[in-house]
Amino acid sequence: MIVDVAGLKKVYEGKQRVVAVDGVDLAVEKGELFGLLGPNGAGKTTIISICTTRARATSGIVRIAGVDVAKEPSRARLNIGVVPQYNTLDRSLTIFENLYYHCKYFGFSGPEATARAKELLEQFHLGERGQSYPQQLSGGLQQRIQIARAIAHKPAVLFLDEPSAGLDPQSRIAMWEAVKGLRREGITVVLTTHYMEEADELCERVAIIDHGKVLALDTPANMKMTLGAATVIGLKLRDVTGATALLAELQSDALVTSAESTADGLRIFAKSMDGLLPRLLQLAQPYHVRDISVAETSLESVFIRLTGRDLRE
Repeated sequence: MIVDVAGLKKVYEGKQRVVAVDGVDLAVEKGELFGLLGPNGAGKTTIISICTTRARATSGIVRIAGVDVAKEPSRARLNIGVVPQYNTLDRSLTIFENLYYHCKYFGFSGPEATARAKELLEQFHLGERGQSYPQQLSGGLQQRIQIARAIAHKPAVLFLDEPSAGLDPQSRIAMWEAVKGLRREGITVVLTTHYMEEADELCERVAIIDHGKVLALDTPANMKMTLGAATVIGLKLRDVTGATALLAELQSDALVTSAESTADGLRIFAKSMDGLLPRLLQLAQPYHVRDISVAETSLESVFIRLTGRDLRE
């Protein structure tokens, strides 16, 4: 395993004791693109911070390429590239200089650092921007530069913490393509996200995390299959208190895998939509339907089924 996390726990003591990570076990294969998926505050960033030596665990062990990050942090950092949630480019340096001095920090000679910086500028289609300063570029381009800088010293594992946060859709897609390119080069990538479509698009395996615990770990396709449903229907009702009978009737329907109450109505997991929607609207009419939504099964559906709350909270 290139990333081996065993019994990881992080507790913040104080007036209010907070368990940020609660007994997490993870194993990431060399060359894998692995995702940590969950809402804000689930513990994803804390896990990444411990793996990248920016925070110390309360208990448990993390090994990167066989190196214990707590016992040998300096040696572990040689194997680690990090793109944090926030932009950390040096705004007083040009794009080329941001890459060049990162290489120098990791022991490259002057000519080696120059060659590597030029190589990365070409690889990330930034050859004409080398003399620009970070603030002169869009957020999407700055994120690509952060990724380029993180892999400049050729680490074994790249950690991306919420890599598309704050990016517009076009920049997000460009970032996805850059990450896929790293995967094709054999670089192991571990990313955190609360965008379910990002995890579905990029990751070979995903761990869904909430309240510091791993709720599920599998391929996105296998996770979605566990629902046994192709469609998720959200039903908002004006008369929520009177919907108990409707819930019971839906749970016995042959097309319905399961149904559950929500704060403003019902959520129905259905095997098929054939003939279900008209029947559903007819049954729900006495409860005054005010809105209905229909979506394909997704990783967000899996998360909702596991926790009962929305992934983007």
